[in-house]
Amino acid sequence: MSVGTTQSGQGLGSRLAALARIVELGPGKVEPKLLTDSGQLLLRAGDRLKLSSDHTVVALAGGTGSGKSTLFNSISGLELSPTGVRRPTTARTHACVWGLDGAGPLLDWLQIQWRHRFARASALDRGESQLHGLILLDLPDHDSIRALTDTEADRLIQVADLVVWVLDPQKYADASTHRRYVTDLAGHEAVTIFVLNQVDRLDQEELAECVADLDGLLRREGVEHPVIVTTSAITGRGVDNLKGVLAETVSKRRAATQRLEADLGRLTLRLAKIMPVDGASAPPSSIDDARRIGLTDALCDAVGVPAVGEAMENVYAARSGEWVGWPYTRWAAKLRPDPLNNLRLGDLRDEIHGLTGGSVSAQPAEVDTAVQALTDGLSSGMHEAWQNGIRDAARSRSSQLPEVLSEELSEVAPRLDRVPVWWRLLLAWQYFLVLLFVAGLAWVGTALAYGVFGAGSPPEGLEVFGDAASLPWVGLMIFSVLGLGLLTAMASRNFVVLGAGNERDALEREMRRRVAGVAESMVIEPVERELTRYNEFYSAMRGLRG
Repeated sequence: MSVGTTQSGQGLGSRLAALARIVELGPGKVEPKLLTDSGQLLLRAGDRLKLSSDHTVVALAGGTGSGKSTLFNSISGLELSPTGVRRPTTARTHACVWGLDGAGPLLDWLQIQWRHRFARASALDRGESQLHGLILLDLPDHDSIRALTDTEADRLIQVADLVVWVLDPQKYADASTHRRYVTDLAGHEAVTIFVLNQVDRLDQEELAECVADLDGLLRREGVEHPVIVTTSAITGRGVDNLKGVLAETVSKRRAATQRLEADLGRLTLRLAKIMPVDGASAPPSSIDDARRIGLTDALCDAVGVPAVGEAMENVYAARSGEWVGWPYTRWAAKLRPDPLNNLRLGDLRDEIHGLTGGSVSAQPAEVDTAVQALTDGLSSGMHEAWQNGIRDAARSRSSQLPEVLSEELSEVAPRLDRVPVWWRLLLAWQYFLVLLFVAGLAWVGTALAYGVFGAGSPPEGLEVFGDAASLPWVGLMIFSVLGLGLLTAMASRNFVVLGAGNERDALEREMRRRVAGVAESMVIEPVERELTRYNEFYSAMRGLRG
């Protein structure tokens, strides 16, 4: 039977997949020690779940003199592990296997030496079929001098499916055991058993007192429901009870999964302390339209898009006077200085000259402020590590952003020395009216000279120009030409204002489009990648909790 085929195994598999995603996304966000522990758990879980699920690895752990090896021999019914007065007596882990089929790879993974492996081939004959699938380990004493340099006991305690702590009445409260191991057992009650051995040394009252004291000690250290079995390996008292507990565990074939679930649960608590997700809403994986528009508006202000548009509109209107205004007014204006002086644009004057040269510049400080405003709004409520990640992503290209904005907008900045075609047509029309006005004045002059003052006779064929009777009609023509020119100038000015507004709107729309494109590629896309990473991390944290 494969562990992964059970419902619990499926839940464990999804949680391990979530942990793998956390390890992948965690660098820079989760402390390295926690990521290392998570990676080691993933490796251990992967190895254990690939090995025999029909065997349960039970480790007998304990300190020097606890009677652990004697208990091992008593359970196995064979003298497999050395015992005696020499301390420590167990230098290397011994293993006794009930049911060898499929146990070899598991024992190899546990790194149990061949000469220390033993099989209970006759277990079924002795009525111990309930232990079939048990791999019982007798670990080296964890508090021995050898343990200071040999971590075999610690390693196997970490990988065993079920840990049986063998304690004796004299040292069951030993600080080395409780400080190094018991305080880490919170949540591991299902895969941990406490054996109070050598109870043959106690009377009934002392035994009850020791059991009650041990139970209280374990509960204070976080083991909510400790399983305590009393035994005497020498007399055999309580050994059958311990075998019964082991048999029940082995028969369920769930100890391996429960151990991994317990380890995963403890790791989940550690992660939850630094990255809490309870009560928090799912983080966004993209930037909403309102924030996109806000960033574009802020960057447009930073690059001076409204000021550039206003300057362009003013220059457009001022220059149009040279082409579409009343010619007589333009000629009078020639006597005045540069018309830009009359615009009273203040600091925009330099911007106008810059526009005429086709260049626009962005202010780095204002650009940085715009980006900062975006990240502050997005990262509010996030863990500090992810807040920093969002800021770093938004500023990943901040040093290039002002230059790119300037270059991009310089491509669309208008050259205001261009002249629209309709301006040229209006200029030709106005000069045609001027010619008519001059011709009318000449007609008036000849009529006065020949028809009124009698200066002579007009040339042959041009008598009409010397006829005084034509003066009213010529005067009417002159005033009509002047009025038509004035009306044309006034109408053209209205068209200029309308055209300047349209040009400004078109320019600002194109500049905003360019700014939005730069913001998208250089700010929004990096931020959204980080938001997606955060969203996936958040989802993985929720999945890890099961």
